[in-house]
Amino acid sequence: MSILVVRHGQTAWSLSGQHTGTTDVPLTAVGEEQARALAPAFAGRRLALVLTSPRTRARRTAELAGLAAAAPVEVDDDLVEWDYGGYEGRTTAEVSEELGRPWSVWHDGVVPGATPGETVQQVAVRARAALARAAAADGGDGGDVVLVAHGHFLRVLAACWLGLSPTAGALFALDAGTWGELGHEHGRPVLSRWNVPAGA
Repeated sequence: MSILVVRHGQTAWSLSGQHTGTTDVPLTAVGEEQARALAPAFAGRRLALVLTSPRTRARRTAELAGLAAAAPVEVDDDLVEWDYGGYEGRTTAEVSEELGRPWSVWHDGVVPGATPGETVQQVAVRARAALARAAAADGGDGGDVVLVAHGHFLRVLAACWLGLSPTAGALFALDAGTWGELGHEHGRPVLSRWNVPAGA
């Protein structure tokens, strides 16, 4: 079994670099095309389950990629994006300018705003729960599980899969409308593919 991860297609905020945690931003026209172009990556694979974030951009990506035709699709609240708290809707450059120094969500965290925000460790708790659910969904028949979610969340999830600190997710860039594969080699968790563009 492999766990296939999909970052939703482009949104206006992913294009501008705004942190999009709790805000439900739809796909752009480009994002919808990216989602459709993902379909061949999953054609011919035996899928046991598709889990998607409840956000519209993720559910729409799963729909346009044709995943519902291959396996049951379930919404999983653990797959939502990092809650950025007071940095919701803001870019890294804007936060850095306000603080007067370079800011990184990975190492500096967030501040409370309309929501309390999350630490990277709290995101990792959700990521590990999603990985456990994906592993249980296999049922022993070798079917793959697809997780359709968000950039920072999936980067934390990849780090957790590899047994690394959640902050190591900073090393795994993941563009909108791309996918990856978490697999095994000689019984050890590996990153089999990552940041694969739609249609590639």
